[in-house]
Amino acid sequence: MLTLSTEISTPLVSQIVDGLRGLIAGQVLKPGSKLPSIRAFAASHNVSVFTVVEAYDRLVAQGWLVSRAHAGFFVKRRDDGLASAGVRATTPDAPRFDARWYLKQIFENRNLPLKPGCGWLPHDWLFGDAVRRSMRQLSTDGPELDGYGLPYGHMALRMIIAESLGEQHISVEAGQVLLTHGSSQALDLVARCLLKPGDAVLVDDPGYPNLIYMLRFLGVQLLGVPRTPTGYDLPALESLLVTHKPKAFFTQPRLQSPTCSVASTAQIHRLLQLADQHDFVLVENDIYADMDVSARSTLASLDQLRRVVYVGSYSKTISPNLRVGYLLARSDLLADFVQLKMIAGLTSSEIAERLTFGVITDGRWRKHLKSLRDRLGEAQRQVGRRLDSLGFELFHEPEAGMYLWARHPDLPDSAVLSQDGAGEGIMLGPGQLFLVDPRTTGWLRFNVAFCSDERLWRFLLQRIEMGQRVAQD
Repeated sequence: MLTLSTEISTPLVSQIVDGLRGLIAGQVLKPGSKLPSIRAFAASHNVSVFTVVEAYDRLVAQGWLVSRAHAGFFVKRRDDGLASAGVRATTPDAPRFDARWYLKQIFENRNLPLKPGCGWLPHDWLFGDAVRRSMRQLSTDGPELDGYGLPYGHMALRMIIAESLGEQHISVEAGQVLLTHGSSQALDLVARCLLKPGDAVLVDDPGYPNLIYMLRFLGVQLLGVPRTPTGYDLPALESLLVTHKPKAFFTQPRLQSPTCSVASTAQIHRLLQLADQHDFVLVENDIYADMDVSARSTLASLDQLRRVVYVGSYSKTISPNLRVGYLLARSDLLADFVQLKMIAGLTSSEIAERLTFGVITDGRWRKHLKSLRDRLGEAQRQVGRRLDSLGFELFHEPEAGMYLWARHPDLPDSAVLSQDGAGEGIMLGPGQLFLVDPRTTGWLRFNVAFCSDERLWRFLLQRIEMGQRVAQD
């Protein structure tokens, strides 16, 4: 019926809509004639059934087609003049979804008003008042503008970090704390110092997309350790260790992204035993620690940095725009990390570090964290109930953290759903991004702090109903 092409920038949905409107306006498809079924059109044109559903639904909404229950789609009888005038009245193209697009566009968030798939908190959930107070104080103190910061970072902040980690039973001195430009720089420094191309490296699966892409760029062999609702698939992990002899395991035991699962203390103990037995480094990415309502043992607290490198950040709880992270390691490793930090980008920003110091020494910092945890806990419950009411399967039902990992039986391809969502101004978190070996999956990451807008739920319900129609077609 139509000739479609994946070699041009116009999305397939738009090609189908434009093509069918042209056929109708040109009287090739007569009023009242029946269109091929959704499955038949998809098979004959080698496209997804969801693509056809979206195209047919757009044509129904624009008045070109009519849908009849249990009969199919038919060309609507309409005024010829209106039809001719409407041939060129095309709707804006939806952005095409792919991993590169997502990693770029998720930071250009002004383009998408709804962001249930993003990785940060809304503006009014952050500690804005303390940031403004710290900025005023910093201005009064007169920050030094005519030089770089210290290689290890601002000493006062490193001291307060060491003190606060002591409360979590991680015994460190300020000299073992290296400040970085966010946790991403910390992870990059660790990877480039410890790994070389071809090394086997373990990561959580599903896991942190930026880390996965960064490690791929370094040329290492990525091995996914399956996450379970209670932590790790330990038999799978032990099999990978025997077969591949990895150099390191980059992992998030606590409130892991995207699943928000938490590894038990018993599993953490076992990880440390396996690290000793198989001689690999554990890189503990604990950037969601301040969101946890429970005090927990960490790899770093049980190991005291013998085999563990510990990474933290303030970007999640103060502001994503304040790029201040830190890492802890034993002295010999930390010296290498500092040297690479200086070679790669000189010092991190002392102004940002002093600003962060002012925020976390603000008298209301602990109250802010408690309020944030309470708010996230309530959002977890509300969003979980909404997803359950629509028929979503929840991977895990956490009591803390930012995320829910869920899928729906009538939404088998989260990438297609995300592309459709982007066309309607909704940034979703498609499961393919988080998998070590990307493949079609229905899993989605929902940021519970961004799921209160009813437009999201209307969109999901509409797509579920479309999926059910396809199944019945």
